[in-house]
Amino acid sequence: MSELKRALESGAFAVTAEMAPPKGWDFSQQLEDATLLRGKVHAVNVTDMQSACLRASSLGLCVHLKQAGVEPILQMTGRDRNRMGILADALSAASFGIDTVLALTGDHPAVGDCRDAKPVYDLDSVGILRMLSAVEEAGTDCGGNPLSGPPPAFFKGAAVTPVYEPRILQLNKLRQKVEAGARYIQTQGIFDLDELKRFLEAVEEAGIRVPIMAGIIPLKSAGMARFMNENVPGIAVPEEMIARLDAAAAEGKEKGLKGLSAKLGMELAAEMIARIRDEHICPGVHIMAIGAERNVPVILDMAGIRL
Repeated sequence: MSELKRALESGAFAVTAEMAPPKGWDFSQQLEDATLLRGKVHAVNVTDMQSACLRASSLGLCVHLKQAGVEPILQMTGRDRNRMGILADALSAASFGIDTVLALTGDHPAVGDCRDAKPVYDLDSVGILRMLSAVEEAGTDCGGNPLSGPPPAFFKGAAVTPVYEPRILQLNKLRQKVEAGARYIQTQGIFDLDELKRFLEAVEEAGIRVPIMAGIIPLKSAGMARFMNENVPGIAVPEEMIARLDAAAAEGKEKGLKGLSAKLGMELAAEMIARIRDEHICPGVHIMAIGAERNVPVILDMAGIRL
């Protein structure tokens, strides 16, 4: 059974991290970081060429993680592959014992680093979920042809953006994802827990029943926060938080100390995680350290999180 599914269904506070494959074929750094995450998180979500930037495949790193004893979550976008390619990867993943997926539509190649690439978008996130659910139910492929052996049974997830207007559009898309087979949801990075609570109340009022894990992004600097506010849809870092990061950087410069902003960002992330758990805001968190995965165990220790 999916370790994430087991955690969510048992009532444990679920914790996942995120990791990007290398921009090449050497996975040694990712596997080194994975050893630090083993036993600290329930699973590691492997991105599928996030921001439309070319990297090794999500499936490739998922296989490496599985063989290293770290539970992977296969991320699948509709940007680069049609339904045949997506299902082919899903079948291959199942053969390696990978049983948790996250379906995303995917950023357009125009925002990435291979801008001449042609997008596919045969299926969006809802379409991917619907196809995987249909394959599991019918035991046939996307063309209605019988599969050899039992169909793959994935614990399927999707994403949601709580800071979005008009909110009704996000709620409607969330409902579609759940109806298509999503059994867990992770949010875009959250920095205002009151805003998250208001969104969760709206989800409850809409009658949508699904575990929603809060996305946590440890900030490294005020500059990073400002960049995300300006360039990443659905991100809204409060000015008060940015001011604290600026103050930490100024203090570090005055005292000749490096890394005070990043340390504060880790502390802020840990505080949010602890509040989410203690106030039962969400049944778990998804930590997106963006290249600093080795900090995830430290942040969890700060938050008092033990599996």
